[in-house]
Amino acid sequence: MIFNSYTFIAFFILILIVHNLPFSWKTKKINLLLASYIFYAAWNPPFIILLWISTLIDYFVGKQLYFEENKAKRKLLLAASLIGNLGMLGYFKYGGFVLENFVNLAAMIGVDFHPAQPNIILPVGISFYTFQTLSYTLDMYRKSSPPEKSLLDFSLFVTFLPQLVAGPIVRPGQLIPQFKEPHSANTQQLMQGLFLLSLGLFMKSVLADTLLASSADAVFAAPMPLSAVDAWLGVLAFSGQIFFDFGGYSTCAIGIALCLGFTLPDNFRYPYAAIGFSDFWRRWHITLSTWLRDYLYIPLGGNRKGEARTYLNLMITMLLGGLWHGAAWTFVVWGALHGTYLCVEKLIRERFVSTPKPPEPLAETPVVVQASIAPTVFRGNSFNNFILAMFTFFLVNVTWVFFRATDFSTAWRLLTSMFGQTDKGAALLPTIDMIKVTTVVTLMVIAHWLMRNTSVLVVAQKMKWWLISIVWSLMIIGLIVSQKSGDSFIYFQF
Repeated sequence: MIFNSYTFIAFFILILIVHNLPFSWKTKKINLLLASYIFYAAWNPPFIILLWISTLIDYFVGKQLYFEENKAKRKLLLAASLIGNLGMLGYFKYGGFVLENFVNLAAMIGVDFHPAQPNIILPVGISFYTFQTLSYTLDMYRKSSPPEKSLLDFSLFVTFLPQLVAGPIVRPGQLIPQFKEPHSANTQQLMQGLFLLSLGLFMKSVLADTLLASSADAVFAAPMPLSAVDAWLGVLAFSGQIFFDFGGYSTCAIGIALCLGFTLPDNFRYPYAAIGFSDFWRRWHITLSTWLRDYLYIPLGGNRKGEARTYLNLMITMLLGGLWHGAAWTFVVWGALHGTYLCVEKLIRERFVSTPKPPEPLAETPVVVQASIAPTVFRGNSFNNFILAMFTFFLVNVTWVFFRATDFSTAWRLLTSMFGQTDKGAALLPTIDMIKVTTVVTLMVIAHWLMRNTSVLVVAQKMKWWLISIVWSLMIIGLIVSQKSGDSFIYFQF
């Protein structure tokens, strides 16, 4: 069951009705938990067992971690949680990848090894809920907050329907306290939630699937070198597709939660208006980047152990961030490129640009990223900042080649086409597709730049009622005309 399906729309209406009936708050939470399990079971019911295992391990281990004083026992408890969660993630997501590379390594040293091919199905959303539950265990290890007493509230935190499958990756302090008191949406929250749900579905079904996906698919599937124009338009199409797809999911998730009276953190803040890569990662997949920062980068030493160690910590963080996205070396290269960009940017900023250095946040501090406090990487007038933003966008598109390509030969063929290293590149995309990609991506970049320091709801609140009605109606009409329903979200594979 996915958000952009008629089945989910009917399911969500039923959830809203039941959630607003005069039941006790405990009954409503049980209803939400059951609805979340039904939602997840629509993909593959047996995988609910993995959710239960992850929930029970972290609930009981977390409680023991908080109260245990013996250092050796605390480390054993933490190891049990890490092995239980990362073990499941490693087997289902990386088992085949590890085996394939082991076979290749054996062949390199002359060993002819042909194991049976594993038939492993990746549980949808396992990367997201694994990181979410691990954040609780790690917080308990640090004793940064008291353990959760209610197994019901903790179970709902792990499986809360809107963000269960593809985030945002919510911290315990951001969601569990909301389950302590009755929550239901008032009229304003319901209207805002429905508007965000409509916007998210529009981003996914109309912009990503209908206007951009076919061009991106055609270019990345092309077996021959392409003209530079076609190659760039295909990559730009994917750049827009992945934002509208993943950003659309996050917008739907936030909207659905708001319709129920709950608040989820933002996951995107107009990333293609980022001025530099540190700014980009404050805007793209915010909940993952802050998770990696607080639970990996800072524990590794952050920027507190010298310049060389800082660069190494950045590279390790981004390499593992790339591997989190998928079990393939192309994702590792994608992460390595982002790590390199961050290191080069840091070097330039510290050697050549005078900017105030923001304090590094404490690992124990729950993070809710706000656009108003995201520091600008470089000083300068708006025009210079826009040029830097476009240069950042250009480099981001280079990284998307490795993210989208199925193998290195495809990535290399596309890169050589993009930078004019082919003598006779083929023209692939029809004129109408070129117009669609150019128009959508141009408007997307302009919108990101104009909206970089605000939010959709803030802008919507300032609009006249008749204007917001027209915009909302046009989105609904676009959804009806596109007739797109049932295409999975890109990040479901992660």
